[in-house]
Amino acid sequence: MQTNGKKVAFRNLGCKVNEYEMEYMQQIMAENGYMIVPFDTKSDIYVINTCTVTNIADRKSRQMIHKAKKQNPDALIVAAGCYAQTDTQGAVDDGFADIIIGNNNKAKLPEIIKEYFDNKEKAVEVHDISTDPEYEDMCLKESAVRTRCFVKIQDGCNQFCSYCAIPLARGRIRSRKPEEVIKEVKNIVANGCKEIVLTGIHVSSYGIDFHPDENGKIKSYNELTKDGGFFNEDLINVIKECAAIEGLLRIRLSSLEPGLLTDRFLSELSGVDKICPHFHISLQSGCDETLKRMNRRYTAKEYEEAIGRLRSHFDDPAVTTDVIAGFPGETNEEFEATKEFVRKIGFFELHVFKYSKRKNTVAATMKGQVSEPVKATRSAKLIELGEELSREFCKRYKGREVEVLFEEEKDGFYQGHTREYLVVKKASSEDLSGKVETLSFDGNYCKI
Repeated sequence: MQTNGKKVAFRNLGCKVNEYEMEYMQQIMAENGYMIVPFDTKSDIYVINTCTVTNIADRKSRQMIHKAKKQNPDALIVAAGCYAQTDTQGAVDDGFADIIIGNNNKAKLPEIIKEYFDNKEKAVEVHDISTDPEYEDMCLKESAVRTRCFVKIQDGCNQFCSYCAIPLARGRIRSRKPEEVIKEVKNIVANGCKEIVLTGIHVSSYGIDFHPDENGKIKSYNELTKDGGFFNEDLINVIKECAAIEGLLRIRLSSLEPGLLTDRFLSELSGVDKICPHFHISLQSGCDETLKRMNRRYTAKEYEEAIGRLRSHFDDPAVTTDVIAGFPGETNEEFEATKEFVRKIGFFELHVFKYSKRKNTVAATMKGQVSEPVKATRSAKLIELGEELSREFCKRYKGREVEVLFEEEKDGFYQGHTREYLVVKKASSEDLSGKVETLSFDGNYCKI
């Protein structure tokens, strides 16, 4: 396409949903004649897709905005996403961003930028997302990451865990129509994608908003799962429709809740041969008292039973999770309970976060705030335990025949992942990108 002569650079911070949305913003900017360039080069426009999951994420978002302005003081700086949504005034007062765009406005990026150049006035395009019932329409035609691509199917969260600001940043649950999901998957598979990750803010709630009662009220995920009998047919159906697409080899699911893992759901899921036995199941704590303060709505025993069901339907799957260290009120005994529970479950990987006080959340005003040194010590212990468990999981797979989908060449080796998300490296003079091989796993634990 003939360009308009302006260069635009993007930098993403945060989750898989943000990655997906950045790819879409790149796509629509290119369609409008802009040249996409690396972020670390001089550009006319910089777009920072911000994150607010922790205080560190907020700080990194501001730092990246400042870095862009330093690289080209005359450039147009756009702050988009979660930090822009939850601390709009802070972003305005900071003074470095020329345009501030909240969530559910990213698809309007080209029009907002055009209006800025027409009027030369700073703009704030942020609205109250908690009242927005519509899923923001986005559809990728292809992905810059050719082999494994994220496909966003859901946005928003109604859970209001006491520590989490994401419902404030993302609003209430909004699900993408199945036909739009399938259309996008067909697009990206036709352009070379072999594996998709179905992602969202609260994927376990997918489709709940498709079924309001006669008064227009939508049952919450917690209401639906409280008796253990919830079967998410909408999610299973969209997975099956994706699996039917010729050329797609693998499907992964992003973070799921333990309450979703009923025998009926898992029986249906395990019957989809393209589903990878690699699951991220939210935990946050292995102590019932802490879970209650977090408003997580399940017990450690219920979580353990859910993982037991998962392992009864999948042969030694890779199970990963998130754990928060130093939540308000967490005693040494509660921390030790979490550590022992993590060891007992035997995760493949742990994602450990030090508790971060978020404005306008219940946990921010709780008594018993844990000191930073204690949080750091507990976090380090969990990280060490996670690495030990990862090595143990890899040893179990040593010598097994594994299917590897190679993705890219790096440092002289082609790197790929097994269905369990184990990393495999192979030296090859042949281009292995996008190719599948069955190899004997060497048992080494490594991260890309």
